[in-house]
This record gives sequence, C-alpha cells and structure tokens, in this order.
Amino acid sequence: MVERRAHLDATAAGLMVVCCVLWGLQQVVVKATLPALPPFIQAAVRSAIGAAFVLAWSRHRRIGLFEKDRTLGPGLAAGLLFGFEFLCIYGALPLTDAARVSVFIYMAPFVVALVLPRFVPAERLSALQFIGLASAFAAFAFAFQEGFTSPACLQWRGDALAIAAACLWGATTLVIRTSRLATTTPEKTLFYQLFVSAFVLWAASFAAHERWPVDGIPPWAWASLAFQSVIVSFASYLTWFWLLRHYPATRLSAFSFLTPVFGLLFAALALGEAVSARLVVALVFITLGIALVNRKGRVAAPAR
Repeated sequence: MVERRAHLDATAAGLMVVCCVLWGLQQVVVKATLPALPPFIQAAVRSAIGAAFVLAWSRHRRIGLFEKDRTLGPGLAAGLLFGFEFLCIYGALPLTDAARVSVFIYMAPFVVALVLPRFVPAERLSALQFIGLASAFAAFAFAFQEGFTSPACLQWRGDALAIAAACLWGATTLVIRTSRLATTTPEKTLFYQLFVSAFVLWAASFAAHERWPVDGIPPWAWASLAFQSVIVSFASYLTWFWLLRHYPATRLSAFSFLTPVFGLLFAALALGEAVSARLVVALVFITLGIALVNRKGRVAAPAR
C-alpha cells in the first residue's frame, strides 16, 4: 500500500522547486536548439533516450516494468496524452514566444483542481486554497501583460497549441491519479509515457517532413539533447511521478506556477532580456498563492 500524505512537507517542496528550475530552463534550451534541430525530432529523441534510461534504471534497481498488473490501458492512454502534449509544446515554440508558451502551459493546474476532486475527494481544495491558485495564475497574467497586449506577439496558433498542451498535461495527471497507475511504480508510469510518446513524436516528425541535418548537429546541440533527455525527461519526470504517488496532485500542481518565472529568469540570463518589476511583483503573489494552496486544513477523505 502506497503511503500518501495529505500535505506537502519540506522534501516535496524542495524537490518541486528543483523540478520547476529544470522545467523553466528547458523552454529556453529547446527554443535555442531549434536552429540546429527541428522541434519534433528534438522531442522524439528526448523521449526515446529518456525511455532507455528508465529501462536501464529499472533493471539496475530490479523494478519490474512488464508484469501484468492491469496498467496497460491507462498506461497507453497516459503515454498518448503525454506524447500529444509535447507535440503541442514543441510545435508551439517555433510559432510564438517561449514565455507565452510557458504561461499557457501552466493553466494545467486549473484542469487538475477543477476535475480531480470529482474522482478523488481528498484532493478537494477549500475556497481559500482555490483563491490561492487563482492568485498565482493572475500573477502570471500581470507579469506578462505586455506580451498579451502587443500585436507583434499575438500569434494565436502557437498560443492555441500551448493551451492544448495544458489541457493534455492536466488530463495526463487525471489519468495517473484516477487509475491503477496511482499505485504502480513511478518508473513504470514514466516508461509508459516516454516509450509511447516517442512513437507519437517520430510519427509527427515524419508527417512534418523534418530531416536530420545532413551535416550533423553541433556539440552544443548534443548537450541540449542530453539535458532534455537525461536530466528533464528521466530524472525530473521520475521525481514528479514519485511525488504524484505520495502527495496531493492539486497542491503539487500549484508549485508548477514557479516554472515560467524560472523560464523568464533563464531567458534573461541567456538571451539578455530585461527582468521587469512586474516579475518581482508576480513572484510575491505566486509565493502567496502557493502558501494558500498548501495551507493545512481538514482533509475530506483519506488519500489513496
């Protein structure tokens, strides 16, 4: 029986901050690698390498990935959702600003917070906690207000893909938390997603007529693929699924609002973009929102 905690402790909070740092950096890395490697090839390679690392890790730890445990159906569903999510993310990045993609992707916690409590009563948020969630997202709207109102940045196709990715991410979390995947190992959950998504993304690359560069790719682009595959797809997602197995998904999702902030900070450092006072104000309200969402209160039902 998996031990589930009703609230986030210091370990969960610390791991989530590290994950948010990595996920924020990933947006900048992917965008920077586009001149050297097409987006869907990047996504497919990272899923394939990530799946190989999960397989090697599981064999080393003697964690079974192929036993019959009635997770095949939800595992395939989660993998397809995961694949189409990153199809949308990598497809959006060439069409619109990376900061805008980050903002729209992190609408996913609303999908989780609105739908998951219908299936898992323990995930229900109080009115104050939901205000905290809304506060965090409103802070992003404030931080990126110039981008929303600038005609040059209103690239609706990229925005629409990012919003679709948010819905798919939220749906993936719902599948994991409401199926037998909630009680299987994080390694098996992640392997389903990376393995299935690799086929989805390779198919998208083929359909888009992408080609591997005939002259090869530079060393820095290989480093980008290594970061996306090993650090993000393998290490950070394995940590994320472990957290989902032991802590409330709604409260974990609230921390994900930090990711676009880190993304903007890394973009400023790497691309020379200015960090405005709006970002500082947004950080304050995001921190407040996270504190409200994780405020201890009565739990409606035992967590499973």
